[in-house]
Amino acid sequence: ERIEQRLEDRIPELEQLERVGLFTHKEIRAVLRKASALEYKIQRRALRKEDFINYIQYEINLLELIKKRRARIGYSFKKDEIEHSILHRVHSLFNRATGKWKDDVQLWLSHVAFCKQWNAKHQLSKVFSTMLAIHSNKPALWIMAAKWEMETRLSSESARHLFLRALRFHPECPKLYQEYFRMELMHAEKQRKEKKEFEQAKMDLGEFNYSEEILNGEMARIVYRDASQKIKGVEFQLAVLSIAKLFDFTQDLQKEILESLQARYADDPLTWDYMARRELELGSLQPTEHSTKQKKVSEMAQREERCCAVFDEAVRAVPTENMWKCYITFCLERYNRKTNSEELKQKRLERTLSVFSKAHESNLLSEALYKQWLQLLLDSNLSEKAVEVAEAAIRHFSQSVEMWQMRLQVLIQLKRDDVTQCFEEAIKHVKSKGTLPLWTLWVEWSEGTNSKEDTEALYQRSLCATTPAESVTMKEMYLDWTYRNCGYKKVKRLFTSLCENRPFSLDFFRKMIQIEKEQESCKMLHLREYYERALREFGSTNTDLWLDYIKEELSHPQGKPENCGSIHWRAMKMLQGDLVEDFVTKYTLLQTGQL
Repeated sequence: ERIEQRLEDRIPELEQLERVGLFTHKEIRAVLRKASALEYKIQRRALRKEDFINYIQYEINLLELIKKRRARIGYSFKKDEIEHSILHRVHSLFNRATGKWKDDVQLWLSHVAFCKQWNAKHQLSKVFSTMLAIHSNKPALWIMAAKWEMETRLSSESARHLFLRALRFHPECPKLYQEYFRMELMHAEKQRKEKKEFEQAKMDLGEFNYSEEILNGEMARIVYRDASQKIKGVEFQLAVLSIAKLFDFTQDLQKEILESLQARYADDPLTWDYMARRELELGSLQPTEHSTKQKKVSEMAQREERCCAVFDEAVRAVPTENMWKCYITFCLERYNRKTNSEELKQKRLERTLSVFSKAHESNLLSEALYKQWLQLLLDSNLSEKAVEVAEAAIRHFSQSVEMWQMRLQVLIQLKRDDVTQCFEEAIKHVKSKGTLPLWTLWVEWSEGTNSKEDTEALYQRSLCATTPAESVTMKEMYLDWTYRNCGYKKVKRLFTSLCENRPFSLDFFRKMIQIEKEQESCKMLHLREYYERALREFGSTNTDLWLDYIKEELSHPQGKPENCGSIHWRAMKMLQGDLVEDFVTKYTLLQTGQL
């Protein structure tokens, strides 16, 4: 009865759609059939969220279609009877869905997006109110609601009220305070513009007057002072300062935040980093319209020198790894900036290398920064210095595989004689787990430098030295190298000997199958052996391997198609879980010639 009632409620709007020529009689009947099916789905005892979502999506698509049809025939009347009725139904569906699945934030956000799209301000206000009552533990939702009140409804009072409510739930949330601070500054800027327009129009405001304190951002100052007592940390202070800098009337407020930053967080690297980078901005505020290129370059060089002077003071005051990291990051950023002046680029390079050296002398350079230093030296063709730095880095990080890798790459690039000695040292210092990158680098270098015998001995050694999981990769590389350099007979013997020690990878077997297929006299007997070995290891987890085996029996000149039945039977027994269904589907496609 309910469903029939709802469908009857649709009839007036559908009659209007047909009468004004937006839909045909056939389309109206199709809409009724679809609506009837959707209504039955949302009247079940066991409700499903997907049914509500599908119904809502159908109604939204219908609205979009009506909008396009209206634009096409140029008809804009009867909106109350048609669109408003559908909108009311969508809101009702959303309300039922969010009432049933209250915890689904995405459902609430979909309703919010729908209200915004169709400009349903009154409805959206209700949605936000209900959503925040249920999801008061999510600051992002409070911010979204306050932003809408401020920017769409132009109600700074409602936005302020929401922020104050939110802060009762989240008294130590930095993001809430930042957005509240921004809102108060936006409100002040809005009032300043209004006052200016009134003054320009010479209008008499009567008893209404603008408070000078609010115009100067006093409310934002109160928010900042309250927040800085509750929220500790430089990041919050810098975030608030960056917001204040967006408004041109906040010089006093910026000064207060900056003084607080320097007083409370003088030992924090981020404070010094900000103070140093500020020197670049202070220089850029001065007008440079009629200056020549040379003058601009010298001015930029001076600004960077001032920044470095602050950083030099910083590393003396706060000699920590993080402080040096900030200094080096700044130098690298400036060096990577594009410039047409070779002199400035050279100066930046020298400065960066000098800072790296000073940090190294202070023993405060991290592993990541050593890598960046080495890369910079190699890019700048300072090879000898790179060798020295690589040696120094190894003294500090003798257990690091990546550090040894960098050092070895430097030596290989320079074609030094002590590469083998360095590899031996690396393997001695680093634990066996994680040495795979060193072994792969060593055998790759050996392939191009040493004799076949030495390289083979190295491969044999690597299989014993690496962990079982890592030896899998070495087996694949060994197999590939042997085939390229020693031919088919040798690789076949090697494959047989390597099969004696687990573990293996699927690629190891596939590589051998591929090698066999590349031979002029490719024997099905050998392929069967390789497939059988592979299936013993991966037959329970890989459907494609079984299918490839069946394809081989069907397509190979020496294949036996009668074996396919037994292979299929074995696959069904051996595969696990959903893989059986996957195999059956693919096997059927293979039989019908679609795979």
